[in-house]
Amino acid sequence: MEKSVRRVLPRSLLGRSLLIVFIPLLVTQAISLELFYGNFLKVVSRRLSDGVSSEIVLSLNALERLHKQSDKEWFVAQARDHLQLIETWRPGAKLRRFGFNHVLGPMDEDLAHALESAIDYPFFVNWKQDPHTVKISIQLSDGVLEVEAPRKRLDMGQIWLFVAWALGSSLLLFTIASLFMRNQVRAIRRLAKGAEQFGLGRDIGPIKPEGAQEVRKAAVAFNRMQDRIFRFVSQRTGVLAGVSHDLRTPLTRIRLSLAMMPRVGTVKAEDIREDVDDMINDVVEMEHMIDSYLSFARGEGAETPTVVELAPFVEDVVSAAKRTGARIQAVSIQKNLQVMMRPDAMRRALTNLLDNARRHGGAITLTARASSEGACILVDDDGPGISADRREAVFRAFESGRGGGTGLGLTISRDIVRAHGGDMELDISPSGGLRVKIFLP
Repeated sequence: MEKSVRRVLPRSLLGRSLLIVFIPLLVTQAISLELFYGNFLKVVSRRLSDGVSSEIVLSLNALERLHKQSDKEWFVAQARDHLQLIETWRPGAKLRRFGFNHVLGPMDEDLAHALESAIDYPFFVNWKQDPHTVKISIQLSDGVLEVEAPRKRLDMGQIWLFVAWALGSSLLLFTIASLFMRNQVRAIRRLAKGAEQFGLGRDIGPIKPEGAQEVRKAAVAFNRMQDRIFRFVSQRTGVLAGVSHDLRTPLTRIRLSLAMMPRVGTVKAEDIREDVDDMINDVVEMEHMIDSYLSFARGEGAETPTVVELAPFVEDVVSAAKRTGARIQAVSIQKNLQVMMRPDAMRRALTNLLDNARRHGGAITLTARASSEGACILVDDDGPGISADRREAVFRAFESGRGGGTGLGLTISRDIVRAHGGDMELDISPSGGLRVKIFLP
């Protein structure tokens, strides 16, 4: 049963949306038509038929009481003038047909039922002789009374007018709904096409948010995802291109040292200790570079986000930074401030910032407080700072300032913060150095 229904249902979102609009609209119009036609129209038609039959009964009673032919003709003339009924008295006539011929609508049966219950004489109702009147022939004992009643006294109007109005209004509303739904579905189709093109590796640029609020949010989220993936790919490509360049220098130094080192056994250990120390320093530098590359390549990883209280988390990071030689001058953290984060990734980001401040500055001040965007973490140092024209450039890979390093610390930190839905900005600290602002939702 379910499979058969699925075969009948349209497969597109536009078709299903229009079906959702059309079926309730059709049911509503059908119910309103049934209520009007089945109740109101029948009641009014029955009352109109009762009115006409009452006047006919009045005429029959009068004709039964009047015996002179002149009196009967006088009453028929009065009925024609005052009852809106054209009555004709045919003395001695006989009816050949009885009952009524049907027309479309309840008025024929209502009139027949009203006459059957009101009079005891045989009659015939002819609806088809004249389109504007209905002819009622009643057999009396001494003749036939023919009554021509205007059809407008029995008819409420053409039922097709109401049906046409109901169908026309439904089609109009359905057309308007179709136009609105097509515009909404067009935005979804554009988003789906953009996602497909992006999946094929084609740069289609940002998608213009349009349509309903939910579709706009989806487009904005897609644009952010697209920008983040492009940034991810470009940064990783840059890192891979720079790995060979950065590692080539210490490897060359080691190769030269080995080439210039005397043969084993011809010199003493003290004579080559300085060269060995230089090679060990080169190996340590290479290990540091490789650790930085691996940290950058890992990004935020697949760590599950959890709700973390910021005060003990930051204090733990500060304690670890002090053990590496960082001079933390002051720490101010708002109590009971909780943030949804990946703890290991965020710890790596803060550690990079504190290490960068230790190498380029002196005293470090760390502040964490609530903000309108969620939580704000400030890392201040009293170093030389970064000029305004270079603040965006230092976030690029391998943009290392003075003091050594691979130039990936700020890049890794901002990637991690943005992966949490936040952002990172650089500014001037109150002590004249660099201030790093971290905003977390």
